[in-house]
Amino acid sequence: MADLFVALPPVTSFGAVLFGKNSNRPASEIQDVVNFPAKDYGSGEKVKCTYIEVDQVGHTNAVVVSKPSWMWGAEMGANDKGVAIGNAPVWTKLNGPQDLEKKLLGADIVRLSLERSSSAREAVDVIAGLLSTYGQGGPCTDEPGEDGWSFHNSYLLADSSEAWIMETVGSLWAAERITDGVRNVSNELSITTKLDLSSPGLVDEAVKLGLYSPDKGPFDFKAAFCAQRVSQTGSVHSTSFRLRHGKELMDKVVTKGKFGYRDLLSILRDEDGGICMMDGGFITAGSQVSVLLPNSSPSPNVHWFTGTPNPATSIYKPFFFGPGAEVGTVTVSPPVEAGADQSETGHALYRGHKRLCMLMDSQEEKGHSVLKQLRELENKCCEDVDEIVASYSEASFPKLKQIFQHMASMELNFYV
Repeated sequence: MADLFVALPPVTSFGAVLFGKNSNRPASEIQDVVNFPAKDYGSGEKVKCTYIEVDQVGHTNAVVVSKPSWMWGAEMGANDKGVAIGNAPVWTKLNGPQDLEKKLLGADIVRLSLERSSSAREAVDVIAGLLSTYGQGGPCTDEPGEDGWSFHNSYLLADSSEAWIMETVGSLWAAERITDGVRNVSNELSITTKLDLSSPGLVDEAVKLGLYSPDKGPFDFKAAFCAQRVSQTGSVHSTSFRLRHGKELMDKVVTKGKFGYRDLLSILRDEDGGICMMDGGFITAGSQVSVLLPNSSPSPNVHWFTGTPNPATSIYKPFFFGPGAEVGTVTVSPPVEAGADQSETGHALYRGHKRLCMLMDSQEEKGHSVLKQLRELENKCCEDVDEIVASYSEASFPKLKQIFQHMASMELNFYV
């Protein structure tokens, strides 16, 4: 489950491209924020993803990601080349038992494409190659009794000049280029007749499968492949309401003026429309907003992560790529055995945030007082970051290279 958003010039402030995602995962799962430096590899090396090994490339980019602690892959993230990527589960007419075969998870593909691409357009090619070579599939949770959960994937890929939506159906795919305005993606196929790129023979394959006939008019990817998801109780699971609500929230911002990253923070905190999930078997386990600045800007891009569930009761903390940049250790979970209760062994910030949630349940006034102070801390950080970015010089970076871990440590102090 996921909701992804992108806003592009001319509707954005300062000519930036804004990327955002809420990652909705099983309530017991922990999401870590981790950064990995750029690295060179020798010929013939392999990389072990969640379930399978794949050929390693000669060089990987530096990346910062938000990832379920048990898997290799990532729900969302960004790289030092200015690319941000996230995925969303989608259910299609080709879903079936074969999807449980252990191949690459959508999350593995997110991380691999961040490590290997220098632009959103290049990331499309990387994902296409991974699908063609290795395929997608495998259990998408390590929770006991949940081995039957698997899906296909939709991806939102953005850089400082454009965004791409890439939607997959097994090894088939379609991609749409977005160059301006706003767009959001949820848990259903959204590409219709505007296919800027696609897998070879896509339309012929749809005809062969009996899902499209040329006499029906222009080929519509969503109409051909989209399927409703039926829950265990037999009810139809629809994401259309979240999709429409997210679009309405973005359009409302645009009508009032320029779209800024704080507007995106607010949208990701929306509980009324289900974008911020806080109850039930799935919750918003982590959230990201990336500010991808124009190439003419001297400042590095800004990537904001919560590292804690439920952005409505969390704060966003910024990360900047550069020499010595680190997220620190308080958002990195210690290893746990498969199937163990992660909520008791998660990273320090998660455990601290859990105490805040318990306080808000037992002593509502005191809990909300702590949350108010945390939001004031976030707001002050936003003001400081905005000022630094506006007047950025190389001398500014020492103030930024450890700002994520500094903010996370300050946040943790509120939970003690």
